[in-house]
Amino acid sequence: MSSKIDQLTELLKRLNSGEEPARVREEARDFLATVGPEDLSFAEQQLVDAGLAPEDLRNLCAAHIEALGDTVSRMKASLPAGHVIHTMIQEHERILGFLDELETLNQTVQQEECAGSVEFERLESIAAHLLGAEPHHQREEQVLFAELENRGLFGPPRVMRMEHEELRGRKHALQELASAGKQMEFKEFKKKLDAVAKFLVLTLRDHIFKENNILYPAALQVIPEAEVWQRMKLACDGIGYCCFTPPP
Repeated sequence: MSSKIDQLTELLKRLNSGEEPARVREEARDFLATVGPEDLSFAEQQLVDAGLAPEDLRNLCAAHIEALGDTVSRMKASLPAGHVIHTMIQEHERILGFLDELETLNQTVQQEECAGSVEFERLESIAAHLLGAEPHHQREEQVLFAELENRGLFGPPRVMRMEHEELRGRKHALQELASAGKQMEFKEFKKKLDAVAKFLVLTLRDHIFKENNILYPAALQVIPEAEVWQRMKLACDGIGYCCFTPPP
């Protein structure tokens, strides 16, 4: 393990220890600006291997996210249409749009005394599209994460798998609320919608940001062979795509 990864590991430990957070975050931000996503991913893995719970690792993301800048647009522009990562980034863009719709709809409902059929139709559509992202997650788990794990990178995929499972439950809860909400007392409906909508908007946006800015760039570094990406593309084709996946 390189000295840079050891330094990263120590910084990530300090970020999670409660040691003067502002000062440590500033120090971490300066150092992380010089670090590539592959080293960052291996540092996260080293912490998990040392016993840090994956759910605690999520709390360490803020400092290095601040240091990354807008890498995703450059990465997307460097990839051909139809590349596994290019398609996943495009799908992320659509999912983020659904989250924007959910956030706006929830804000509207919270200000109302009752909801009309239009609001419930919009909620059902949003829930259906968020659940319709399952082929995206399956391609990540069965193809991308599996290849990273075959190459010795276990920590970040483990965290992303955990978040996928957590998000699946909340997406189903949103769908159930969209179906049963008309029969509920409106105050109860608003309370439940507010809770699940805020969780999904916050957690799924953060999840996508981490994949776009950390995991995907690391994958492009860890998997340099074009023929492997072509094999992975065929495996992704076998799993299938989302109803909202843009055509290549």
